[in-house]
Amino acid sequence: MLLCNLVKTLPTLTRTSPIWADLLIPVNMPADTVFDKEALFSELSIENWIMPVVYAGHFSQVIWLHPSWAQQIKEGKHDFLVGKDTSTTTIRVTSTDHYYLSDGLYVPADQLENQKLLHLNVILVNPTEASSSQEENDEISSAKRLKLNTDDTANTATASSSKAEVPSSDLTDSKAEGGEEKTFAQDKLESLASCSLGNHARQLMEIVEVVLQVLQKGDAYVLDIDLDFFSVKNPFKEMYTQEEYKILKELYSFKKPDRNPTEEGLLDCVENRVRQLEDLEAAFADLCDSDDEETLKRFASYPRMKPLVQLVHSLKNRMETPDYEMVHQAGLTCDYSELPHHVSTEQEIEDLIQSVKVLLKKIPKPTLVTIARSSLDDYCPAEQVDVIQEKVLNVLRSAFGTLDVHLEYSADSSV
Repeated sequence: MLLCNLVKTLPTLTRTSPIWADLLIPVNMPADTVFDKEALFSELSIENWIMPVVYAGHFSQVIWLHPSWAQQIKEGKHDFLVGKDTSTTTIRVTSTDHYYLSDGLYVPADQLENQKLLHLNVILVNPTEASSSQEENDEISSAKRLKLNTDDTANTATASSSKAEVPSSDLTDSKAEGGEEKTFAQDKLESLASCSLGNHARQLMEIVEVVLQVLQKGDAYVLDIDLDFFSVKNPFKEMYTQEEYKILKELYSFKKPDRNPTEEGLLDCVENRVRQLEDLEAAFADLCDSDDEETLKRFASYPRMKPLVQLVHSLKNRMETPDYEMVHQAGLTCDYSELPHHVSTEQEIEDLIQSVKVLLKKIPKPTLVTIARSSLDDYCPAEQVDVIQEKVLNVLRSAFGTLDVHLEYSADSSV
């Protein structure tokens, strides 16, 4: 789940997603593409749409809420620059997290122009276990919640594509003694602090605290929910054998920099990684043209490519025409960590739903809610996605009121 504060400050983006934080960047896209809507849409996909929006100046704060099986970015607060690389004119960042280094996206600050400062919070959300005291959840749920819109006639929330205005005045909605204005976050936290809470409820309260502190810095926010937050598959594990997947991890393995790297060490790390990925991309492009023995013999002459020969033989033994482009895409997910793979039980899904419900009931109504099903690419199990979607919509209704839902994947796009 992702919360994004827009700049002006327009929204914060708050996102729930397990697979990845969707905070990558189209590697070869010119930065100025963000100012051409149609050209931009043709370049983006689900894992890289947020950072171009940051570069365009719309998001300044991002909160990534993730389950325990998703560990792509280090827990905590990350402040870094997003800008145009003066040497390539592409979008790059100053973050040294492995998430960005492994894609070759790091550059030093003095190499960026049109810089935008991004504040990223990465927060773990634990499930509300069935054994947890119901009284704990009742206590945190019953803490005072201030209305974002003093006019109840605007009591609508959105899912997928429509909008609802959230006035900034609602973020400072109560008065302290002496007439001094208290922020929305301060009022909410004082209410929560008055509760006697157990460990799980206390953890949820701490998340609410962080979220409210971020949201009060802006006028509105976007809530982005990926349904594979609740149950997720690594589809490549079903497409390839264990041995083939092992070879992919060997070929695409990311060599991390030293624990306290110098700038020179970081640049060497990125340069080596970019060269590694370019070589692999070129190799699989050659295989798309021809995977005959002559091509494989050529690969075998390069020590780093020898495992590729074994992989091709294995694939050709199992299928008539391997999809080498798909194999390359699978390899790109095998860098410093594997894709998450956790097909949840019904109870696990319900436990996460309850945690999300408690959190959403404690934060302001978003300007916009977007939901990604992630089922066509098999990340969210097809047999579970509809059930999860209905549970999420019910939580949104419970937290924010009437929804105007647009099902962009359906011919009947309004429910």
